Amino acid sequence: MQLKNQKDFFSGLLFMVVGVFFAWGASTYTIGNAARMGPGYFPLLLGALLTLLGAVIVFKAMVFETEDGGRMGPWVWRPVGFIVLANLVFGVMIGGLSVLGIPPMGLVLSICALTVVAAKAGTAFRWKEVLLLALVLALGSYLTFILLLKLQIPVWPAFLSL
Repeated sequence: MQLKNQKDFFSGLLFMVVGVFFAWGASTYTIGNAARMGPGYFPLLLGALLTLLGAVIVFKAMVFETEDGGRMGPWVWRPVGFIVLANLVFGVMIGGLSVLGIPPMGLVLSICALTVVAAKAGTAFRWKEVLLLALVLALGSYLTFILLLKLQIPVWPAFLSL
């Protein structure tokens, strides 16, 4: 059978692979049942739904014709690199890296760094807009995770805390 939409086929495959690995990882936790859910119940269900969604997308890509065949273009490495780098920077800043002597920088600075690095993935980078977005995301994260959910995440770097 010939592919009718290359983009949908590969995105559906990606959904299926991520869903299977997610469900497989969740199976190491106690699953429970619908009345008494364990910690693995929701991730297993989510992985199964993602796999099912991927299968539907793959099926449609193989059956339904599109105008241009949904051909994939060349990989654009700049956005991929900056998004991966942004996540690595966030992880190092939020938790620190004791091997290199980098202390945890707290939630606010980590979110700001994540936003600035991720914004470099685009073609139009404007400092004013990026800093405003970073401020809004940091404030929203603070309100959500610290005030509402009461998570014990350092907000500021340890050397700034009183």
